[in-house]
Amino acid sequence: MPLGLLWLGLTLLGALHTQAQDSTQKLIPAPPLVRVPLQPDFQDDQFQGKWYVIGLAGNAVSKEEQGQFTMYTTTYELKEDHSYNVTSTLLSNGNCDYWIRTFVPSSQPGQFTLGSIKRHPGIQSYTVRVAATNYNQFAMVFFKKVSKNKEYFKTTLYGRTKELPPGLKENFIRFAKSLGLTDNHIIFPVPIDQCIDD
Repeated sequence: MPLGLLWLGLTLLGALHTQAQDSTQKLIPAPPLVRVPLQPDFQDDQFQGKWYVIGLAGNAVSKEEQGQFTMYTTTYELKEDHSYNVTSTLLSNGNCDYWIRTFVPSSQPGQFTLGSIKRHPGIQSYTVRVAATNYNQFAMVFFKKVSKNKEYFKTTLYGRTKELPPGLKENFIRFAKSLGLTDNHIIFPVPIDQCIDD
């Protein structure tokens, strides 16, 4: 029995050590925007509508989250000034949560910044860039956020439906790796029906 307790203690100590390392671990640096493709001749009216988040990769994303990370949707609603009202709908603790923000176009079509950034404490800058899309099936979108002097970046694979051909997922993995991410930073959320099919 004492040997079992010793092993349990060592295991817990190892887990705590790993957690401590993770919290102080350096983030993979965000690539310069010039290295992130931009959809040529971006059509803001065709991009609007509902997208399912099929894949997610980022420097603060970890493969261990894969099992508990459920699919969510992001809906882009085009306004007259060519900005988007953006609503993400996700299932959280059995409830439907809505995260609403505005993406304001920059001088380059397909690139946006976060509107009313002062309403988001701690965020110093936030850039959204549509890297690739065919509008009616998939999109790959890059996000970069500077918060409390730390650079976070992620890319999402959007689909107009919950399933995409394997080739598009492979392209997404290649794209994420081209940004300096590893397999451990790439997840594919579990498809669900609650909240996201309303």
